[in-house]
Amino acid sequence: MFLSLSLCLLSVAPQEAPLRAFVGARVLPIAAAPIDDGVVLVRDGVIVEVGARADVAVPAGAEVIDCGGKVVMPGLVDTHSHVGGGWGADSSAPIQPDVRMFDAVDCRNAGFQRAQAGGITTLNVMSGSGHLMSGQTIYLENNDAETIEEMCYRFPDGSPMGGMKMANGTNSQRSAPFPGTRGKSAALVREQFVAAQEYRKKLAAAGDDPEKRPARDLAMEGLLEVLDGKRIVHHHTHRHDDIVTVLRLAKEFGFRVVLHHVSEAYKVIDEIVAADVPCSLIVIDTPGGKLEAMDFDARSAGDLERAGAARLVAFHTDDWITDSRLFLRSAALAVRAGCSRETALAGLTLNPARMLDLQDRIGSLERGKDANLIVLSGDPLSVYTVVEETWVRGERVFDLDDERDRLWAEGGRGAGMPRAGACCCLGGEEDPR
Repeated sequence: MFLSLSLCLLSVAPQEAPLRAFVGARVLPIAAAPIDDGVVLVRDGVIVEVGARADVAVPAGAEVIDCGGKVVMPGLVDTHSHVGGGWGADSSAPIQPDVRMFDAVDCRNAGFQRAQAGGITTLNVMSGSGHLMSGQTIYLENNDAETIEEMCYRFPDGSPMGGMKMANGTNSQRSAPFPGTRGKSAALVREQFVAAQEYRKKLAAAGDDPEKRPARDLAMEGLLEVLDGKRIVHHHTHRHDDIVTVLRLAKEFGFRVVLHHVSEAYKVIDEIVAADVPCSLIVIDTPGGKLEAMDFDARSAGDLERAGAARLVAFHTDDWITDSRLFLRSAALAVRAGCSRETALAGLTLNPARMLDLQDRIGSLERGKDANLIVLSGDPLSVYTVVEETWVRGERVFDLDDERDRLWAEGGRGAGMPRAGACCCLGGEEDPR
């Protein structure tokens, strides 16, 4: 009897995960042409099909989400954010590659909910630009996790995925031990990379002999991950001469780099394109904040595109500099300054995914990619459009019709509180998320 029961149980086929179907929207896949009256099929957090309703059959039993009259596009990717309340390096030294944002970010910080309200599903969270190197950034999936471990993307070796934050210009020019000039800034960076090269030589010479190996050095290990191409350098830089200095250092030491902010990119477009270096641009209406941004001009995205380098264009919030809830407007402002809408929308999605080495998972609506998508009330470049829903791996993390989520989107009492405490301000029980 027991044997026959066991055989019966073994013969039961495993049930497939439930299927969700987003139907009726104008779908913007980014990697392909827009689709009117489109369908996006999602199972187990992954996109299984994208196409026109006339070509894609919605299986019986699927959960149908009616998006008629809406726009569906990939979740937004923010290459430069400071949400999460974390800080990295301190004033003890200008270069601290051992510091990890992984150890500093509060996953229940209200900034993540604001980012969800803005349609942001992936973030590169980093520390500030007051250091030449302020440490390791962290790439996060903007879900409603309980711990940072549940949010972070992973390298193939299982370690938390991220880049390395660097900066030049005026921010990192401070009193000793920080540099006081641009020349000294570059010299200190060069000195540290040379030290890392020497550290690698010692490791190679020691081979498998533990007695000959140098003492473990976390800072040198972080720099070697940069030199070996594992970590991309995310480099704060504004002025044209500072931009070229970054390109010079990247060429000298062979590290991969994304230029961030680049207020004066339009002055050195040829140099950027020749180096094949991506730019994560901040797009604002008027210059502000610091003298080195006084020549800011929003034309840089369009100039890169016209130079044949549209894939090098992305945008970021630098939240709070630009509120995460207004991220779509960055693309609209770039279009107003001469960029095409196709490049501008790619600059919020697929291009930044490439800048984080995540293009195989996110950034476009394609079969096999993570089901990160947003539902918009209208055209993404319209100032009147709002994010109605945000989905991460096929699960809804933001719904404008939910009064708790509307609080994050529109503000009001309790909107800045950590996630677990927000609902108390609506007169109900504490938000269990």
